[in-house]
Amino acid sequence: MEAPKSNKIKRIQWIALTFLMLAGIVNYLDRSTLSIANHSVSQELGLSASEMGLLLSAFSLAYAFSQLPIGALLDKFGARAMLGVGMLVWSVAQLAGGFVTTLHQFLVARVFLGLGEAPQFPAGAKVVSEWFAVRERGGPTGIFVASSTIGPALAPPILTVLMLSFGWRMMFVIMGALGIAVAVGWYIFYRNRNEVELTPSEVLYLADGNDNDPNANAKLTLAEWKSLFTYRTTWGMLFGFMGVIYMVWLYLTWLPAYLEHERHLSIARTGWVVTIPYIFGTLGMLSSGYIADGLMKRGMAPILSRKWPICVGLIGAACFTVPAAYTPSTVMAVVYISLAMAFVNMASGGAWALVSVAIPRRLVASLGSLQNFGGYLGGSLAPVITGVVVDKTHSFINALLISAAVAFAAALIYMFVVDKPIEAKTS
Repeated sequence: MEAPKSNKIKRIQWIALTFLMLAGIVNYLDRSTLSIANHSVSQELGLSASEMGLLLSAFSLAYAFSQLPIGALLDKFGARAMLGVGMLVWSVAQLAGGFVTTLHQFLVARVFLGLGEAPQFPAGAKVVSEWFAVRERGGPTGIFVASSTIGPALAPPILTVLMLSFGWRMMFVIMGALGIAVAVGWYIFYRNRNEVELTPSEVLYLADGNDNDPNANAKLTLAEWKSLFTYRTTWGMLFGFMGVIYMVWLYLTWLPAYLEHERHLSIARTGWVVTIPYIFGTLGMLSSGYIADGLMKRGMAPILSRKWPICVGLIGAACFTVPAAYTPSTVMAVVYISLAMAFVNMASGGAWALVSVAIPRRLVASLGSLQNFGGYLGGSLAPVITGVVVDKTHSFINALLISAAVAFAAALIYMFVVDKPIEAKTS
């Protein structure tokens, strides 16, 4: 018989998901400010296209490599402090972007933006593992990760209005101030699990018969973190997530240019059409967790219940990207890309749901950050490879086919390499 969920647990869950969603949306809005202000920034600061490219890549490289230590720090100090500090750092960096006068200053601001944003998704996975029973972690995971599609959908209209109304510098300042407010709210209202006194019934509900690690409150050690690299499942999740984020970033960085140059849409029309695939992406993200929870309720093992939505999502994304490359119809291209975005984001949501059941909860952030490190290494390759292919062929067809092949390969990795949960090695 399942233990009942108390009002206190419900309140903590509601607070956690609300702030994770807010933080995630602000996270993606802040990532998008430089893209929206690209022309204005380059004109005012006298930056070349290659210098603007350096600014854009400074964030992603800092974000990717900071994933390696950030998970261990989250597992050691908790999501309340680490995400709170991360939000504060990235928001101050965002605000500082409104006052820069040189390329060097802007590079420093972008690096700190990447460093500050690093805890966001590993922290979310840790929070879900602490405050939700195993049988219901898929749904809330899909909700907080959906901020990664809601944010990019909201960014063009919101940031364009701010920039046109107040100028690009004040747009940076306003977004930085908003992030600081969310950071303060998170630290005031959220509590880590070890900071809350729970009744035996509440502990039983959260344990759910699947969370009986006797070392649940032990501090993470370096040896324990290093031991994660000895598991097939860790490597499968790291390399598999490369394929997920490769396709996500291909569409994130090149979709507007694809619609303008390959499909000959005007800039104004492109701005609106781009939001359509992200709406489908949000639906895919939200569905992934509930599908996983439904499979688990029907008796499927936790790992399998998360793995199948990932594999189906990656194969579906590959299958719809291929006709998007070849169709002569712009309307059908948008339809195929929207379906591909729905499927690849179902895989992305499933990957984060997998983290929360693949390892004891005190190590969730460490595993999640390793997965994210792999993902963003793959993601950083997508815009570069796509740009080279388009330059050589003057078409996006081969770039889209490469993305489909990468997604299919990632599905095979999840299918055959990620096979069982990781047992913690205590020192």
